[in-house]
Amino acid sequence: MSYHFNEIEKKWQEYWAKNQTFRAENSSDKPKYYVLDMFPYPSGAGLHVGHPLGYIASDIYARYKRHQGFNVLHPQGYDSFGLPAEQYAIQTGQHPAVTTETNVTRYREQLDKIGFSFDWSREVRTSNPEYYKWTQWIFIQLFNSWYNNDTNKAEDVSTLIKAFEANGNAEVNAVCDEETPLFTAEEWKAYSEKEQQEILLKYRLTYLAETEVNWCPALGTVLANDEIVNGVSERGGHEVVRKKMTQWSMRISAYAERLLNGIDYNQDSLDWTDSIKEIQRNWIGKSQGASVTFNLKDHEETIEVFTTRPDTIFGVSFMTLAPEHELVSRIVTDKQREAVEQYVEATAKRSERDRMADVKTISGVFTGAYAEHPFTKEPIPVWIGDYVLASYGTGAVMAVPCGDQRDYDFAKHFGIDIPNILEGVDISEGANADKNVTIANSDFLNGLKSKKASKLAIYKLEELGQGKGKTQYRLRDAVFSRQRYWGEPFPVYYKDGMPQMIADEHLPIQLPEVEKYLPTETGEPPLGNATKWTWCTTKNEVVENTETGSCMHPLELNTMPGWAGSSWYLFRYMDAQNNNEFASKEALDYWQNVDLYIGGSEHATGHLLYSRFWTKFLFDKGLLPVDEPFKKMINQGMILGTSAFVYRWEYGLTEKSSNQKRKQIFFSKSIIEKVIKEGIFISEINDEAKKIYSELLSLHKDLKESEPNWNHFTAVHVDVSLVNASDELDVEGFKNWRADFKDAEFVLEDGVYKVGREVEKMSKSKFNVVNPDDICNQYGADTLRLYEMFLGPLEQAKPWNTAGITGVHSFLKKLWKLYVDDNGLKVTDTEPTKDNLKTLHKTIKKVVEDIENFSFNTSVSTFMICVNELTHQKCTSKEILEQLAVIIAPYAPHIAEELWSRLGNADSVAFASFPKFEEKHLIESSKNYPISFDGKMKFTLELPLDMSKEDIEKTVLAHEKTQQLLQGKTPNKVIVVPGRIVNLVGLK
Repeated sequence: MSYHFNEIEKKWQEYWAKNQTFRAENSSDKPKYYVLDMFPYPSGAGLHVGHPLGYIASDIYARYKRHQGFNVLHPQGYDSFGLPAEQYAIQTGQHPAVTTETNVTRYREQLDKIGFSFDWSREVRTSNPEYYKWTQWIFIQLFNSWYNNDTNKAEDVSTLIKAFEANGNAEVNAVCDEETPLFTAEEWKAYSEKEQQEILLKYRLTYLAETEVNWCPALGTVLANDEIVNGVSERGGHEVVRKKMTQWSMRISAYAERLLNGIDYNQDSLDWTDSIKEIQRNWIGKSQGASVTFNLKDHEETIEVFTTRPDTIFGVSFMTLAPEHELVSRIVTDKQREAVEQYVEATAKRSERDRMADVKTISGVFTGAYAEHPFTKEPIPVWIGDYVLASYGTGAVMAVPCGDQRDYDFAKHFGIDIPNILEGVDISEGANADKNVTIANSDFLNGLKSKKASKLAIYKLEELGQGKGKTQYRLRDAVFSRQRYWGEPFPVYYKDGMPQMIADEHLPIQLPEVEKYLPTETGEPPLGNATKWTWCTTKNEVVENTETGSCMHPLELNTMPGWAGSSWYLFRYMDAQNNNEFASKEALDYWQNVDLYIGGSEHATGHLLYSRFWTKFLFDKGLLPVDEPFKKMINQGMILGTSAFVYRWEYGLTEKSSNQKRKQIFFSKSIIEKVIKEGIFISEINDEAKKIYSELLSLHKDLKESEPNWNHFTAVHVDVSLVNASDELDVEGFKNWRADFKDAEFVLEDGVYKVGREVEKMSKSKFNVVNPDDICNQYGADTLRLYEMFLGPLEQAKPWNTAGITGVHSFLKKLWKLYVDDNGLKVTDTEPTKDNLKTLHKTIKKVVEDIENFSFNTSVSTFMICVNELTHQKCTSKEILEQLAVIIAPYAPHIAEELWSRLGNADSVAFASFPKFEEKHLIESSKNYPISFDGKMKFTLELPLDMSKEDIEKTVLAHEKTQQLLQGKTPNKVIVVPGRIVNLVGLK
């Protein structure tokens, strides 16, 4: 009876769905375990084989924990708001909801086909009003909260108002805008309602402010840093500029210290890799130093800088402002204005990420203005340079070229004075600020080491009123507005220009219908196109914009960013059908937080920070029992695609060389290598090439042969589906693939065209995507699951090679034959042999170690060894094979379920107890000794390990094979090495 994997897999997928096998309960006597994947964005392209890697790993672990007796929550859903669906809507006019639904359906089919043990009863979609109702609700909680530094947590704004009413804000220790004015209780009470709201916005955890953002004109929206690649939008490759806009922001900076401490002081509760922790530390970026104020000559303004080395203040020889710093336009001289404005405009086209990454380019412009040194009163030239960011620190730096390499390079490039006052250090090759030395040029700093000198410098600055000690973080408040349609609407309307929250009972505020998904003609976000997008405070509902009256107020036109819904979705899974709260206290208390979180490393920065921030906030508000979302985190590596290339000859084929249509000619890679290596001309390759070249000469009169090289050829990606395992191109299929290749000609190699190969990121644009559906159809989902794990360690990148999948599929067929033959089930009730038990228990031991260490690739090898050994042992023992079915079930659940059922079990294998390892079966009690005659092994003999040397010698000499081989002779000596060998010598 053959292994019909398609029938088996369909059967068990239907069984799991019908019986809701993997549905988790919110209350159980079993210990809980919560396994979560970073949920996918459902793109129109569907899944490729790289996407399921992390899902397979998490599924193995989830199934393993069920076998161990845990109540496992393993949910799945969709991050279904986003820019791609909106862009598709702009191009086609199709509503993003329709596109999203189609894509979700496609994803669900693919995920089900791979056999994941998801609890689909808890599915969430961020674009469903039932879900984003609670995202809007959390936004309102943030708006109505402030951060109290004294209690070190978020509190309701009502407590802040009481403090203002009683004593003003002089004694309020809060995280707030730096320009917040001081006021007394009497002044607070005298403020108008609008003035009070403006003050409160400076304290709220979500607030409106003018912010520097990444603006993409082509997409008509603000982009996050991680949505920009090489200075252009990741989606579409459009230009991105820096621009100031009034935006909603989240005061995540209030939690900077707690986010940092959560990493460093939760070693027992946070099982994260060192790399993830380091990424988080760097992103938060804590620095201790001083805030220094420099007066500007001939201006009333001052420049504030932050420095971690206040002891270097006497080495300051110039200052650099970010090009977008608000002071630039006010202090620039008329002589320098044109150069400065041109530089500012050019810098606006570069993203912050590019500017941070670019450490080699030196650029800047002198403003013509001078600052005053706080101690020496010497003039200090003020420059602008794009290596300084407005969003980091104060947007200004005091440049110490003898103490900082980048300042040194900048000064050398522009000929700025470099004072040589770095004591004991040669600065001829640039400075080294890491050395424990003090830049000193004063009596009060000379001779002191860095830390003491810094403290003294801060003290002296405070005496002058031009500085103070300060702790600063790289982490900036997060911009929370997007000029998009397809995102969560804000539950906000405006009264007298001030934001007002819509009451909880009227949520959700649903997206309105719009005719166009582009910004309006006046530059408003797409929601500005809605004809029904006004809030009526009398009806408490959204009404037509044409309605008038004092109760009518405009609604917010921006939508929330993608990370809004993904910052808290883990908690919604705990109680996904709850209509009264985002999750019940009982569910939250039971599941607590995620025990295992698996996803891509690209989310180890923003997504992780935002999730931690929202979790800590909800904890502060008494809404969560935990203040960290994820106990254990693993970033899976990437499965790379093996791209295929054809090589087009470009030499002499420019459009200028002929008015006739440009000819497309492709050469096999090995032929090109031969041409280059041997230096022969194209026309000398073979008759086919000679013919093609003659035709070219007739078309291109100016075509001349020259020494051929790789520059004469362009590598063109070709769809890997057109290439076989021997790297041979389906030439006719290629011609039909794209219209522009229809008349292409090929210079073949022994009658075939050989493509080039290169390992790259798997991407639709590189035509190297492998569809998991094709693998499942041809080899089965169990084969796909095993093979993805077999490719290499989970956390490393590894190339996909379809050719290797046949070995894994052959293993599954061999596993099947261990249980079933042409007559059906061949398993018996016979007692297992000693070898059977040894094979089983060494497999149990290794697989348990591998799963718990997430070394899934070595488990697959272990399974192969086990099946080979049991096959060789002709094992048919049910005691052995039943346990083997359970061991392999997390990896290959469909075949395991079928075998488990055929063994007579009525229930799913998913909840069978995982076999226990017993050490006794690996302890050797005997040794299979090689028996040698004059050093040549003749036969083997199994003897007890505790047998004495004398007894071993007697037993061997008495054995019938020994007597036959001795033929009456007596050996001179019998060498016995216990546990190793027996050698009879001197027989001649």
